[in-house]
Amino acid sequence: MNWAFLQGLLSGVNQYSTAFGRVWLSIVFLFRVMVYVVAAERVWGDDQKDFQCNTAQPGCHNVCYDHFFPVSHIRLWALQLIFVTCPSLLVVMHVAYREERERRHRERNGEDCGRLYMDTGKKRGGLWWTYVFTLVFKAGVDSAFLYVLYYIYEAYNFPRLIKCSQKPCPNVVDCFISRPTEKKIFTIFMVVTSILCIFLNLCELIYLLGKRCQECVVSNNRRHELFVASTAANNNESHSIMEKSLKVPPYAPPNNRVSK
Repeated sequence: MNWAFLQGLLSGVNQYSTAFGRVWLSIVFLFRVMVYVVAAERVWGDDQKDFQCNTAQPGCHNVCYDHFFPVSHIRLWALQLIFVTCPSLLVVMHVAYREERERRHRERNGEDCGRLYMDTGKKRGGLWWTYVFTLVFKAGVDSAFLYVLYYIYEAYNFPRLIKCSQKPCPNVVDCFISRPTEKKIFTIFMVVTSILCIFLNLCELIYLLGKRCQECVVSNNRRHELFVASTAANNNESHSIMEKSLKVPPYAPPNNRVSK
């Protein structure tokens, strides 16, 4: 793994994220990626080899293991982390697209031309929608994977003894999972961190929507104030014009003097 590239990538994502997004990224990197790389692979690395059944029937061991572990936790979590972290790159790519568009605009029209974007990293317009889409997608992916894990492993339970009657087993055989308590603890830890990430995504989404609604209200109030002020100014101007047009000149008495 190229840690320098990963550090630069995380710095770019942090630069365009809100406070909730930075906390989310820290939790994903420290409590999910690092735990996955350092500890989770070792816990499940020899799982199939240590899965023991009290029979020597060829194929029974593999069939029973596949029945109770249809998807490996390691591969499922790896797929989940890929789907969760990749949408954050869309924001960085969108900002890079804006910067490239701004650069080409300046090359065509000169350095003194007007800017297309006041701030290429400000979440306005299409970038705001891209950011909101990534939040909804990440929360949806985490929720979907939690449901799949719950559905496959029956409430994240790891019993020490498993009864298996799958063919080609000759009868109901007893199978034993290696280190079930350790596996259960790590599974619950990953589930709790996923729920925390979903909560942060929802908080960030509510924050962005609330901020946008507040900006819309403030903008509408400013427009209303400008409209009222302009209407009042126009009324005053028209009133003064009418007063000038209707103003009667002062009365001058006729000159009745008779010339001699």
